[in-house]
Amino acid sequence: MKYLYIILFFLLSFIVFSSKAFSADMKEAYFAGGCFWCMEAPFEKLDGVQAAVSGYAGGEEDSPTYSDVSSGSTGHREAVRVTYDAEIISYEKLLEVFWKQIDPTDEGGQFVDRGFQYTTAIWFVEESEKGLAEKSKSDHEVNGTFGAPIVTPVLPFTTFHRAEEEHQNYYQTNKLKYKYYRSRSGRDKYLKKIWNK
Repeated sequence: MKYLYIILFFLLSFIVFSSKAFSADMKEAYFAGGCFWCMEAPFEKLDGVQAAVSGYAGGEEDSPTYSDVSSGSTGHREAVRVTYDAEIISYEKLLEVFWKQIDPTDEGGQFVDRGFQYTTAIWFVEESEKGLAEKSKSDHEVNGTFGAPIVTPVLPFTTFHRAEEEHQNYYQTNKLKYKYYRSRSGRDKYLKKIWNK
């Protein structure tokens, strides 16, 4: 009987420990920064970020495809869903990283990619995120970080559809094509000009 109690004690301890281990404050954040290939890598490199998934946000169509969204006819933007542990990394840090990947003054797209589907946006899930995003945007406007008015909207989250598998982690699965695209897109040249002043 004594051994049964010991076994039960260890079993209960394991269950409690396991539930704590998996009860991390996991949240999701949504950002559009033009080509979603270029938005995955900076977020996935951050401590506390579990994953950055490429997809399509906003819009009306229930099952948008890459060709649908690329046509600019669906009202979706290419976007990333960032799953993160809020106990390790803050939403403010994600916003900081977001601004350093984009040209938020361009209302017609991002770099070589043109059209609404490539425009920038921040979607908030919680009201607190809305306040933080708007403050972050306002700070950059006041500081004149980008040298022109910021057109990136802060929007309530509606829908997100995961993109096709060939678009996930493209920077890892197609390294040469990704590097070639990125170097020719104008993104890195612009970011260097803004942030290496």
